[in-house]
Amino acid sequence: MVVRLWHGRVASDKAASYREFLKARAIPDYRSVPGNISVHILERAEGEVTHFVTMTFWKSMEAIRLFAGADVEAAKYYPEDREFLLEFEPNVVHYDVVGHS
Repeated sequence: MVVRLWHGRVASDKAASYREFLKARAIPDYRSVPGNISVHILERAEGEVTHFVTMTFWKSMEAIRLFAGADVEAAKYYPEDREFLLEFEPNVVHYDVVGHS
C-alpha cells in the first residue's frame, strides 16, 4: 500500500468553501479510480492561512498512475483550485505503508 501526500494553503476566509469543494469534487474523483483505498483530508488553521493535507491510500503505484498520469510525483490540480490556493506546490510525496492496524 502507498500513501500519496499533497499540501496546499488557502486564505482562512476561504477554508470552509475549499473544504466543501474537496468534498464535492476532489474526494469523489479520487474514489472513482480503481485501486484507491481511501481519502483523508486534514485541515489546520494558522491565523490568516489554513493548511490542507490530502492523504490518499492506494493499492500500488500503478493505481496512482491511473489517477495522476505518468509523472506520479507531479501534483494534480483542478481548474477550481485557482479560486482558493495561495500557491501551487509542484510535487507530492509518496510513502510505502509498512505498518497499520
